[in-house]
Amino acid sequence: MRLRFYSFCIAVSSLSLQAQIVSGDDILEKVDRAMNSKTRIVMSTMVIHGRRDIRTVQAQSWQRGTSDAYTEYLAPAREKGTKMLKLNDMLWTYSPSTDRTIMISQHMLRQSVMGSDLSYEDMMEDPHLPNLYSAVTSPDDTVNGRACWVLDLSAKKEDIAYYSRKVWVDKVRYIILREHLFAKSAKLLKTVDITEVMNVQNRWAVKSAVYKDVLKEGKGTEFNVLSIKFDDVLPDHIFTKASLRR
Repeated sequence: MRLRFYSFCIAVSSLSLQAQIVSGDDILEKVDRAMNSKTRIVMSTMVIHGRRDIRTVQAQSWQRGTSDAYTEYLAPAREKGTKMLKLNDMLWTYSPSTDRTIMISQHMLRQSVMGSDLSYEDMMEDPHLPNLYSAVTSPDDTVNGRACWVLDLSAKKEDIAYYSRKVWVDKVRYIILREHLFAKSAKLLKTVDITEVMNVQNRWAVKSAVYKDVLKEGKGTEFNVLSIKFDDVLPDHIFTKASLRR
């Protein structure tokens, strides 16, 4: 009888352990649900630490799903009125100094946005990571005192900005706290460190992050969210080319 009871306990413990094992793809799906929303309105600043100077750029963005985004730059004076429009896989910019609208072609996507450590390619990427990557787990780690899953992501297709990524996911809030982005050659291209998060409308969001293009000089770009609103109804006219010249 004791032997049977002992075997039963081992079987239960084994099942309990298996239940605790979470696959990388499952974690990535939960991150995706936590990160994305129907719409969002974001007021933000980028503090760009260049080789020679430090610049602060302020912008307001309207995003609808994962396909449409409109951004207007508000400061400094020389950038004020510059606008960007993303519709699916197309991207346009408008410059008030030339009064011209330009489509950003494929060969220009890796160029820096406003001299920052973010590229147009970063802005164009589908934020639904499960669409782009398969995930496997690495040993757990901590970031800023938070217990994290560590996922190694491998691209599902060739035409992608970063062929692989390593991400640190907060185990409780399912928000990414750190990223390392790699080329197909496994060369490190960019790092992202989330320095502060906030709870808005009962969901977690990034408040401050540091982006660093490791191929560039400088100390990186600080991205700060001043305000964010989720799931407001946005008028269709925002996401049209005509809005660039308004």
